[in-house]
Amino acid sequence: MQTENCDDVRLTVFPKAPIDALVEPVKRFMHIEAASGVVLLLAAGLSMALANSSFADIFMSFWKTEFVIGIGSFKMSHSLQHWINDGLMVIFFYVVGLEVKREMVMGELTDMRKAALPIAGALGGMITPAAIFLSLQYGKPGAHGWGIPMATDIAFVVGCLALLGSRVPSGLRVMLLSLAIADDIGAILVIAIGYTEHLSLWFLGAALAGIAFFLLLMRLGVKSVAVYVMIMVIVWFFFHQSGIHATLAGVIFGLLTPTRAPVNQGALGKLILKAGNVIQGCGLNMPKERYHKLRQMEIALRKSVSPLERFEAKLHPWVAFGIMPLFALANAGVPISADSFSHPLALAVAAGLLAGKPVGIFVFSWLAVKTGLAKLPGKVSWKAIFAGGLLAGIGFTMALFIAGLAVRGPMLDDAKLGVILGSAASAVGGMLMLTLIFPRREKS
Repeated sequence: MQTENCDDVRLTVFPKAPIDALVEPVKRFMHIEAASGVVLLLAAGLSMALANSSFADIFMSFWKTEFVIGIGSFKMSHSLQHWINDGLMVIFFYVVGLEVKREMVMGELTDMRKAALPIAGALGGMITPAAIFLSLQYGKPGAHGWGIPMATDIAFVVGCLALLGSRVPSGLRVMLLSLAIADDIGAILVIAIGYTEHLSLWFLGAALAGIAFFLLLMRLGVKSVAVYVMIMVIVWFFFHQSGIHATLAGVIFGLLTPTRAPVNQGALGKLILKAGNVIQGCGLNMPKERYHKLRQMEIALRKSVSPLERFEAKLHPWVAFGIMPLFALANAGVPISADSFSHPLALAVAAGLLAGKPVGIFVFSWLAVKTGLAKLPGKVSWKAIFAGGLLAGIGFTMALFIAGLAVRGPMLDDAKLGVILGSAASAVGGMLMLTLIFPRREKS
């Protein structure tokens, strides 16, 4: 039936379904910046509680359960923990790659003058913790874990900044988030260079050939997401077999994801002006004709958003509220005994995060400013830089991930405990110091 007055149609009104009453509160919660950090913290706390309960043996052995994927004679058999760390975490690293590319193309890392301060801070925040760790572990079996305290967990940093609210100046907020992105780049390089134990050139060559084919399809204009996902899975397998950690495939494809939308805003605007009557159903009495026109409009609207923006928006909730908490649940469980807090490896990791991060970020940032390479953001003091560096000592997710690559056996539990202790102390110390530097403003 044709609408009599198309101008009166309210396109923003959609009918409510009973399920909306349950779903909408969840959606609102997932849009709160601190929410992902809270969920991650709860998952880590639950993992530690179960690892130190009467259910510890059942809980720890569950993650060692073998899970097989295969077709015919081909089979891949690994523990659930391995599938999470080497499989699901690929999606986490893909989102990291998207975030890095966004910052390099459209964000703070595009202008080298603006990027100099967070890059310098990130370098200091990686080099100094590693140096402190090695000074305490040099010549000992745990020395291979030098990369563990180098990482910053952006989810927890964002959560802490969100809890502090508007008292934190935007300049410091942007600097810390850009620093965390630069830190992610460093952590990715550490994983690729420092923790590749063996290398199969055949599988590595196959992975590179897959990436080249991926680029060729992009160049030819292939639009099928399913085709690209299939290639990603194949390249992930080749990386997994090559000896280079498979999650790096996610980073590479994140960096290759286009930032430009196929349909630009000007073309979309013209299409919308021409399609006004189509959207409201005016002049189209045939259902098939109306469906065809609306379908074209739907495709055009989807193509007006860049692949990077679309995949980051779609995958971020799954990563923040699914994959990262699951990773924490599978990896944060550490049995704690009376002498756990005096283990040298745990203390070395904690010292790297708690002392190395703020000192390294402060010193390298100071050098960058004094040499004229960078300048401090507005309303940001050196005290605030040190406090922000302390907050950057939260190394949870990436630090636990590197720990799993760097050490084995009882040393892994010591390293995990050091990550948890150092991250917790950094979070409390950083938030307390920022609260003292930027007291809550009284409402007038």
